[in-house]
Amino acid sequence: MGFTCGIIGLPNVGKSTLFNAITSAGAEASNYPFCTIDPNVGVVFVPDRRLGFLEKVYRPAKTTPTTIEFVDIAGLVKGASRGEGLGNQFLAHIRGVDAIAHVVRCFDDPNVVHVDGSVNPARDIEVVEMELILKDLDTIERNLAEAQKKSKSGDKKSKAEVEFCSRVRDHLHAGRLVRYFHVAGEDEQVWMRDLHLLTNKPVMYLCNVHENDIGSETPHVRAVREIAAREGASVVSVSAEVEEEIAELPVEERKGFLASLGLEESGLDRVIREGYSLLQLITFFTANPKELHAWTVCRGATAPEGAGEIHSDFQRGFIRAEVIRFDDLARLGTEQAVKDAGLLAIEGKDYRIQDGDVVFFRFHVG
Repeated sequence: MGFTCGIIGLPNVGKSTLFNAITSAGAEASNYPFCTIDPNVGVVFVPDRRLGFLEKVYRPAKTTPTTIEFVDIAGLVKGASRGEGLGNQFLAHIRGVDAIAHVVRCFDDPNVVHVDGSVNPARDIEVVEMELILKDLDTIERNLAEAQKKSKSGDKKSKAEVEFCSRVRDHLHAGRLVRYFHVAGEDEQVWMRDLHLLTNKPVMYLCNVHENDIGSETPHVRAVREIAAREGASVVSVSAEVEEEIAELPVEERKGFLASLGLEESGLDRVIREGYSLLQLITFFTANPKELHAWTVCRGATAPEGAGEIHSDFQRGFIRAEVIRFDDLARLGTEQAVKDAGLLAIEGKDYRIQDGDVVFFRFHVG
């Protein structure tokens, strides 16, 4: 499954530089607006320290981590919802992502042009979010008009949809993001899902700071944290410059370089961790001598749903799941020791997969 994270923000805040660093995809990054028109897409492996241990236990011929897809979406400007700066095209790219990483410039540098002439994180966030709100208003107005047409027949469900769309419209008119709108009942959940509203996507703010400010709580970063606290959003402070340096280093040198900066992990690792938390994702593993494979599912996924991530036949013909907890395996050292301790669990269709589970699925397709 993995997940898709759209990187958005004003032009020239470091989006493409950050994208280059975390994906090593070589996306064009220049010091002028609208450098990125078509979205650049990069897929990276999700780092997971548990894979190293599992490799020692199972000695697989192949190891396949789970992945995250980053989409570098062109910079938004004031008026994007009305087509300014090719805004409609850019906004459409956001619809297809699972989560949004909103890059906010939190560094001062006279050599790097700011689209509005000065660095002001609160203003920059407001500009981008207002364009998303205006685009959603356009969407909800069209859906409201359609629902009103259907309601003229006297259909009660259509009338309820009109009332729902009207409430969403009023919420947006108040300048509020849809992810803070209260959805009541199953019908409203379906209507909301089908709207694919931009402001309903989970968001994390990425504060792009100067290399010298890594680990510091600068006034710019504090401004972003205050906004995130009000919204219940998460914040990751990164330096696009440093991430670029890390990406150019041999893998064996990266840990030492991070340590020299007082960091235990890269910005990419923190972005992925926050992304998983935003979307309530977890990782489980399948393991045998041929392949060790990490899989991503939503927290609360059932065993058959997890099996379906591997192959639809596994889900359709699901019989049972044989589950080993990673912590038990790490403590006892081998799969046989876990079995001898009576800790191999046989689970049915109602079992909900836990983060770190090592699962063997039994299935039958006639």
